[in-house]
Amino acid sequence: MLIAILICAILVGIDQIIKLFTIYSLKPIENIDLIKNFFSLTYVENRGAAFGMLEGGRYLFIILTIIVCSYGFYLYYKLNKKNENLLLRTGILLVCSGAIGNIIDRIFRGFVVDMLNFYIFGYDFPVFNFADICVCVGAFLIILSSLLFDKE
Repeated sequence: MLIAILICAILVGIDQIIKLFTIYSLKPIENIDLIKNFFSLTYVENRGAAFGMLEGGRYLFIILTIIVCSYGFYLYYKLNKKNENLLLRTGILLVCSGAIGNIIDRIFRGFVVDMLNFYIFGYDFPVFNFADICVCVGAFLIILSSLLFDKE
């Protein structure tokens, strides 16, 4: 379990370092095109959930994150004790790490800092951050685990 806490802390630390860099370096200029018409770094203050939905639900998101992470760590602990389902445990760890990275923003800043901005086939994809990547990859691993290993 100690290794899981360390991995979670490292992922949250990476997320927070990227966000601090974004606040201090990118906020004043707002946008840097890295690959023209494909990828840029864009400073965004996201006051909602994924893709800015449910703007203004800060306290709801904080409460839900605490509940989801509490259950996630409980489930991780149970699976880890039995040394079961590494794929599911990895997914849980990623989801919780990303959720903690974003809850830190919500609590201390009042918004989540986003910066990764892609233009895919002419579509301006919603701006996101490292924590969001952790949540999405973790959710994918949880779904994959349930498809591959769920006996019911």
